[in-house]
Amino acid sequence: MSRIEAVNDFVVKFANVNGSGSASANELFAKAILRMGVSVSPRNIFPSNIQGLPTWYEVRVCEAGWLGRRGGVDMMVAMNPQTWEQDLKEISPGGYLFYDSTRPLPPEAFRSDVHVIGMPVTAICNATYEDSRQRQLFKNIMVLGALSQLMGIEPAVIEKLFAEQYKGKERLLDSNVRALHAGREFARDHLGDALGLQVRRADSVGDRIFMEGNAAAALGMVFGGATVCAWYPITPSSSVAEAFEKYCSKYRVDAETGERRYAIIQAEDEIASIGMITGAGWNGARAFTATSGPGVSLMSEFLGLAYFAEIPLTIIDVQRGGPSTGMPTRTQQADLLAAAHASHGDTKHVLLLPEDPKECFEMAAAALDLADRLQTPVFLMTDLDIGMNQRLCQPLQWSDERCFDRGKVMTAEQLDAGREFARYKDVDGDGIPWRTLPGTHPSKGAYFTRGTTRDPLARYSEKGEDYVYNVERLLKKFATAATLVPQPVLKPAARKTRLGVIYFGSTSAAMDEALDALDRADIHLDALRLRAFPFPDSVRDFIATHEQVFVVEQNRDAQMRSLLVNELEVAPARLTKVLHFDGTPITARFITEAITRHVHAMATTPR
Repeated sequence: MSRIEAVNDFVVKFANVNGSGSASANELFAKAILRMGVSVSPRNIFPSNIQGLPTWYEVRVCEAGWLGRRGGVDMMVAMNPQTWEQDLKEISPGGYLFYDSTRPLPPEAFRSDVHVIGMPVTAICNATYEDSRQRQLFKNIMVLGALSQLMGIEPAVIEKLFAEQYKGKERLLDSNVRALHAGREFARDHLGDALGLQVRRADSVGDRIFMEGNAAAALGMVFGGATVCAWYPITPSSSVAEAFEKYCSKYRVDAETGERRYAIIQAEDEIASIGMITGAGWNGARAFTATSGPGVSLMSEFLGLAYFAEIPLTIIDVQRGGPSTGMPTRTQQADLLAAAHASHGDTKHVLLLPEDPKECFEMAAAALDLADRLQTPVFLMTDLDIGMNQRLCQPLQWSDERCFDRGKVMTAEQLDAGREFARYKDVDGDGIPWRTLPGTHPSKGAYFTRGTTRDPLARYSEKGEDYVYNVERLLKKFATAATLVPQPVLKPAARKTRLGVIYFGSTSAAMDEALDALDRADIHLDALRLRAFPFPDSVRDFIATHEQVFVVEQNRDAQMRSLLVNELEVAPARLTKVLHFDGTPITARFITEAITRHVHAMATTPR
């Protein structure tokens, strides 16, 4: 039987039980390979309970630098009997099964086209440790040791990671090092060269950093000037607020007085949290909340108020599978329509669409600027794949010369100089009115904030012409937003083509690899990565210059395609759906196969 042989280009998947302590060891595996200069892209696939259900950790090792899920598994580290059959099916022919062989299994439990590597991990740990918790935790480290021996991962690299993790805790450090080498010694003495997947030192990482999108977004909020965060815990966004608190305690505490220059409130529910940041935004603070789809549903009435009363605030929506509770720990891009039109009536919100942690950082800060500039809610639309998985990305950058864009805020000096203040009047032709902040002036610039219809001077009105003026001005402001949001990124094909593809967000990593594969298959596409809604004119132009445009997204109902058709009045037949929505991150193989099928079908269809 042939076996998969690969150096710095393979996929390993760990099948574990949630709460067994495997997460730390699995992460050490990925980081050790990264420290050897080889690009990795790990993904944690976990259940929505605290302990006991299956969990997986998939690591793509790719010196070429592709960071999307590839599809397929070259080695399964099967440590969970509950999912044995499912895990066995995922292994590619010629691949490897590493398992705990303490309890013998019959031949029919294995596949004839998969190479089996057994290690009696439980037996070794039971003989070595008396404490049951130690037996479980160090079992994972012994497996890490065995894999490092089999794959050529340098033990010194792992030991350095241990030293960083257990600094000041020498007893834990020593015991982990012993467990690591126990696993290595077993593999050396009993397993030989059983594994054809090897790691060799390389230089494909460069100066890139390794971080989660949620942490990057939280840091962007700190650098962008957010001082108020109100939130309610919900997977997969909770770590945004937690990271914000961590960064604020480091960067937002007065060194002399110890005063905290921020406010973080864990509200009683999502409705309260959006209400709090609406009040904070009205009062002049830069405020945000972090949530997911169910939270957006609950927040919709306040979002309508903030849109109509023109109050700046930012919502970080870390998308997950829906509707209802849906798949809380799986990823999708399925909140697009809910966020773009949150609230009843004619409502349109700005959406920013980051592709990786670096853009989560940049767009978080940009969202605060845009919310102030446009006096409106702004959504940062990430998802679980970006938010809760560590991703390689370019270093985060910030210029100390950058100034916050507070938009049109009228000062006391301007009011004293006789400048006209009409809260909801378009005086500059861009749809954006001037505002004042509470307490700006003792007798001028005050107005009544309301969610009902009013005239340009903020006076209550039920006149049709006042309502029409206001909502048409809001449309004009939305058109202005299209010129201010992050612009799309164009990747032209190597040769002239009538085919195009539009994609966005976390799809980017898989799409980059798919474009390369399609190009090698002589299928050439111009590619446009969307970075925001409303769509700039360049999106309309891109569609107009191609006979057929594929729209790749991770939801069932082609929500981005619907926005393109509705907003740009594009003929639906020009936009071909490529949809992935099973809750796992989209793969390059899926995109390549889907577009290839469509292209071949188009070639055989008479025109």
